[in-house]
Amino acid sequence: MKHFIVDIRYIAPISEIERVLARHRAFLSEGYEAGLLLMSGPKNPRKGGIVVARAESREAIEAFFARDPYALENVATHHFTEFSPVRRQAFLDEWVG
Repeated sequence: MKHFIVDIRYIAPISEIERVLARHRAFLSEGYEAGLLLMSGPKNPRKGGIVVARAESREAIEAFFARDPYALENVATHHFTEFSPVRRQAFLDEWVG
């Protein structure tokens, strides 16, 4: 598996983000259930969000996030950074694999 930081950047007013937020969170739930996501949450200040994710390839994680309501509604962009989790807390060993 490859590991990614997904940097979500809002490109619409927060009122538009709020309109899509429940669908975005439901979408993220699919990623958690599939074992693709480790954690996610909004940035502070609230100008986007961060997701720690994994997938077989960059193309696979990009395809997954292409289905995000934020992308479909054109209220945010997604930026992907692949990284190698060489050091980590022991409780993450199974997830990192």
